[in-house]
Amino acid sequence: MKAIDLAGILDKCDEVSGILKSLSHPVRLKVLCHVMEQERTVNELTEFCGISQSAMSQFLTRMRAEGVLSSRRYGTFVNYSLADPKLKRLLKSIKEIYCK
Repeated sequence: MKAIDLAGILDKCDEVSGILKSLSHPVRLKVLCHVMEQERTVNELTEFCGISQSAMSQFLTRMRAEGVLSSRRYGTFVNYSLADPKLKRLLKSIKEIYCK
């Protein structure tokens, strides 16, 4: 039987808890799912989630601060993507478990 690395688990609890908090709001979860495969603009995310641009900007600002999204300026547009490849794996697992 394989021993559980409790020290490793304890070291990651705060990080994982923060990520799960980001996933805990429906709009934030929709944003993460929409940027899972490719970068998206604020307008694309606003339309996809069906909320105002000002509300979306608040969500995006928070998600960048939490480290789940990264942004890249492209001319006058800002494109958003997942900040960590591990998030893509997590989102795919959630999709596999809950969306089939």
